[in-house]
Amino acid sequence: MFDINLLGVIAATVIGMLLGALWYSPIAFGGAWMKCIGKTPETLGKQTVPLVGSIISSFLTAVGVSLLFSLLTISDISSAVSIGAILGCLVIFPALLSDNLFCGWGNKLLIIQSGYRVVSVFLMSLVMYLV
Repeated sequence: MFDINLLGVIAATVIGMLLGALWYSPIAFGGAWMKCIGKTPETLGKQTVPLVGSIISSFLTAVGVSLLFSLLTISDISSAVSIGAILGCLVIFPALLSDNLFCGWGNKLLIIQSGYRVVSVFLMSLVMYLV
């Protein structure tokens, strides 16, 4: 029923993780993100469990994108871009916005967190098309 692009899933997972490493690094938004969550590099603690969770999250997102590509028979770049934009801007961002409003995390954290997720799923969609 569904065709999963395994190579696309692996590539998209790697892209999601690489983007996260850059996004949350000191050269991008890492300092601002830590300030928003009230942490410092010293107080972050052991990162093994969050890293494993991030890999699983990235993998599951890539699988979801692959399944949507199969279900919708995405075969052109404009459709791939549209899927990435729809998922990022109309599914992921609103979900994080709702969480942010109820939890009171603040707009800066919302922009950092949702920005990463939106860009990540957009790039995953491009990678899924290209691979």
